[in-house]
Amino acid sequence: MDELSDSVLAHLREAVDLPDLSQTRYEWIGQLGRGGMGTVHLVRDTQLDREVALKVVESHSAAEAHTTARLEHPGIVPVHDSGTLPDGRLYFAMKRIEGIRLDQYRDTGPAHAELLRVFLRACEPVAYAHAHGVIHCDLKPQNIMTGKFGEVLVLDWGAAKNLDPAGPIAGTPDFIAPEQQAGNPTPLSDIFSLGRTLEALCGPGVRRALMAIAQKAAATNPADRYPSVEALMQDLRRYMDGEPVQAYPEPLLEKAARILTRNQTLVLLIVSYIALRVLLFLFIRR
Repeated sequence: MDELSDSVLAHLREAVDLPDLSQTRYEWIGQLGRGGMGTVHLVRDTQLDREVALKVVESHSAAEAHTTARLEHPGIVPVHDSGTLPDGRLYFAMKRIEGIRLDQYRDTGPAHAELLRVFLRACEPVAYAHAHGVIHCDLKPQNIMTGKFGEVLVLDWGAAKNLDPAGPIAGTPDFIAPEQQAGNPTPLSDIFSLGRTLEALCGPGVRRALMAIAQKAAATNPADRYPSVEALMQDLRRYMDGEPVQAYPEPLLEKAARILTRNQTLVLLIVSYIALRVLLFLFIRR
């Protein structure tokens, strides 16, 4: 038997992934993406005549729909509907968001301060989820999206867990904390993932204070991390405002340089005033 070509295999995989929507209100338009937790399709809601994103998952991933549905935050994509397909797979329909992933946004070359502002906004729904007893467990640049209207959303809550029970390992290896790899995620595990995400955004040549913030968040020992997402956000805001940060005991010269940079206008006025006084003194002496 001849081997099937890659294109034929890809077509067969796509055909198998196609959801049977015959008993639903949705019409298939195309596939938006595929991940470890399911496949996302672009469909038309025939009742409301609008396009939505429809995610199809295996039955063991049903928790995502319930988890996402009860987290009402501007940074979390709202769930409109959920149900079961004829083949037993579960689906849930969400608002369709047009935009790009955070790693793609980084590669467009935005201003450094703007990139940090986007990261801060991505922290907000995570802090909200923690306050409602939910850990994301798979935070990374690929699961953060910037929308074309300025939205910043945290996606893919398929690995999310309630705070109480432990469970199987989930997440992306480069971004998950040691305790999460051992099957015991906590809110501090999400902070580790946010630290790794910030490291991925920083790139080479960033100030040591910023890298120290990322490294503190992603410390191997949970006790060395920020105690909450809010604490991480506060330290990052201090950095952006030109203030000293908790994560970095800065040397005297760096402290002086930071103060001078933060107060450039005042420094220029003082220098100009001193220069003017010197010129007047020299002029009078002549």
